[in-house]
Amino acid sequence: MKHLQSNVQAGVATLVLSRPDVRNAFNDEVIAELTQAFGTLGAREDVRCIVLAAAGQAFCAGADLNWMRRMADYTREENLADAAQLAEMLRVIYACPKPTVARIQGDVYAGGMGLVAVCDMAVSVDTANFCLSEVKLGLFPATISPYVIRAMGARAAHRYFLTAERFDAQEAHRIGFIHSVVSADALDAKVAELTQALLSASPDAVKACKRLLQDVAGRDISAALIDRTVQGIADIRASAQGKEGVQSFLQKRKPSWLMPEQP
Repeated sequence: MKHLQSNVQAGVATLVLSRPDVRNAFNDEVIAELTQAFGTLGAREDVRCIVLAAAGQAFCAGADLNWMRRMADYTREENLADAAQLAEMLRVIYACPKPTVARIQGDVYAGGMGLVAVCDMAVSVDTANFCLSEVKLGLFPATISPYVIRAMGARAAHRYFLTAERFDAQEAHRIGFIHSVVSADALDAKVAELTQALLSASPDAVKACKRLLQDVAGRDISAALIDRTVQGIADIRASAQGKEGVQSFLQKRKPSWLMPEQP
């Protein structure tokens, strides 16, 4: 891959945005690489979770300026095709069957907010700033909006979508957009804490739990939804890993999915 670095170690895949000279802004090539990478890693049996990280001072500054210049001359049909590729990238990351962690080492702007929002969890350094800057450019954050609104809540989105204010990591944490704020020297330890917790869980249960979260979040508590949850717990109890997890707990032993070095 030209714009991403990738490695897998002990069940943890790490993808690194590697365009520090343009603050890891994305273009059509980066979008295609991210879509392919998450699709591939999500299907690998040896991958239990995925960390999305970045090199340099910024996590992601949104759209690449050269890409934006090209888009300025696009027809509506070309804009539709271009936006569809971005939407597909976001969908693939959000729907990835493996849990995902955003490791935020620097500023997150515009479309970069979408990258954070589609990850299951996010850890940020205390010096990072966040901004949904689109309205200042005469645009609005349409494609990323379903994910960002889910991540920060509608009330916070009303403010930050409309004002394009920059806000700090503490505010991002307060509104629920990120899960933890740490100093730069503690970032890797906090990410490792999350990945180790994910590695300790049943891979099948984690996969099913991600689907459950996406099915239940924001839905009315209807008879159909309740029936979905009833069927879900019955299916997971009857599964091989469901039985193994309960038996290992009752027998006070380690479940079979733990790697040898794990406690």
